[in-house]
Amino acid sequence: MSGAKLGFIPKHIISCMKRICLLLFFALPLVHAQEKVPAMDGGAGPCALELTVTGPEAKPVYAATIKVHIAYGFGGIRRLDLEAGTNSDGKVKFTGLPRRVHQAPLEFQASKDDLRGMATFDPSAECEATRSITLSKPKAEESH
Repeated sequence: MSGAKLGFIPKHIISCMKRICLLLFFALPLVHAQEKVPAMDGGAGPCALELTVTGPEAKPVYAATIKVHIAYGFGGIRRLDLEAGTNSDGKVKFTGLPRRVHQAPLEFQASKDDLRGMATFDPSAECEATRSITLSKPKAEESH
């Protein structure tokens, strides 16, 4: 052997390894942050609504269920019932919504366990929109 030490690592290699470690450290959280938003396509028009569902502590709610009933067309003869669940960021998108609906605004009902919330959306006024829903425990109905 020509006098090369086995334990010696050149400074430029160490510097390069540090950069790679820093890149991985800061890039891995971004992979989670860019999780694909689930989409439900109604196939009835050009409008869309993206929803973000949070809980009482303002944290995203995973697997919350969002439902909407849509009556559209002449006299509301066509009907569409859509249901979708949120991802780990509390997001879901409804696409393919009709621009004209029979009874606007549409009510998007969200639920998870004993928590409930709602967002409204009028596609004739705003075809592309974003809304937030904060889930909370429903207030007990007063008996008369």
